[in-house]
Amino acid sequence: MTFLGYVRPDGSVGTRNYVLVIPQGFITTKICDFVAGTKTITTSETGSGRTANDREAIARMLIGLGRNPNVASVIINAGNAGSDYPEMKAERMADEIASSGKWVEVLYPARDGGTMGAIAKGVQIGRKMVYEASKVRREEVGDEHLCVGVKCGYSDTTSGVAGNPAIGYLFDRVVEAGGTAMFGETTEIIGAEQFLAKRALNEQVGQAILDAAATIENRAKSTGLDIRTVNPIPANIKGGISSLEEKSLGAIHKAGSATIQGVLKYAERPQRKGLYFVDNWMGGQSIFAGYAAAGANIVLFQLGGGGLEGKTILEPFPSVVAPFLWATANPRTYAMATDSIDYYSGTVIEGTETPEEAGERLYRTVIDIASGTLSRGETLKYEEPITAYFQEPQF
Repeated sequence: MTFLGYVRPDGSVGTRNYVLVIPQGFITTKICDFVAGTKTITTSETGSGRTANDREAIARMLIGLGRNPNVASVIINAGNAGSDYPEMKAERMADEIASSGKWVEVLYPARDGGTMGAIAKGVQIGRKMVYEASKVRREEVGDEHLCVGVKCGYSDTTSGVAGNPAIGYLFDRVVEAGGTAMFGETTEIIGAEQFLAKRALNEQVGQAILDAAATIENRAKSTGLDIRTVNPIPANIKGGISSLEEKSLGAIHKAGSATIQGVLKYAERPQRKGLYFVDNWMGGQSIFAGYAAAGANIVLFQLGGGGLEGKTILEPFPSVVAPFLWATANPRTYAMATDSIDYYSGTVIEGTETPEEAGERLYRTVIDIASGTLSRGETLKYEEPITAYFQEPQF
């Protein structure tokens, strides 16, 4: 199957066509306020008090977002508070992003007339970049250029029965076509990690999956807690899930059945096509930005419904530059938020579709959105702070 995408100089294909301004801050925000077609990441993280490893995670996320195929060109603000750290220097980010063939410009407030001068210059550059990006036309390309990432949340019994299997069908189709698919949430493979390890490309990859799960378990034990007292969360329990193992066995259905090619760090880009496990956390405000930084040109949130009664599920666009789709198999969730949900697989539970038919419909929905149809989340202009996935303490 084909979709209409933006072909980039490095051969990757975008589903969107943004100009990205990074890192965050006053200058960045004002440029984006003035210039249509620009995007930025909203976060309070500058690397201050973080270890070198965690600062590298921030840099990897920012560089990866700049290299995402949905980005046409990039402006980097060298006056950001974190730019004095070696890991986060503007020149380093500019060089690595530019290596993908993108147009990259760096703002130096100290040279460009201070804060207001840098804003004025950034607006001028941003307008030129957006204008040039607007000349790029979508082309028909094969679905081997899809790169998708997924998480599940508020998981309940419908997630494991229909919702995650539909995502798994999508993943299998993408991988079979020669594309890339990423799943993660290390806390939510515990109890099912042995099943995933058996699907690994080789013993080394299988052991990496087991090691990732063991690290999380041991980290929890170091606090004096069993992770099973923290997870499943109350929302999962309200949705009928009784244990972490039960939750994990339902969650891994979203990985489909393909061979797992490797284990990636947060925001790490795969070196080749195929299915990957990402060692990340379940929080939506970090995981989706990490997938986009790893190259995802479309991301999905498979939503259950446990504990959602009376709550809004309409959340911001946490993937920064990658279209964000809401999916659910829970009929109550779908009835409560029909205007927010892009895809509903409760039809499998209702008996009106087979799992394969529902999965094929999801695949076509993804192709449609990849070709330019807006996801429901893209129709709202609302953002909340995003953070990287940190594994070390802040000092």
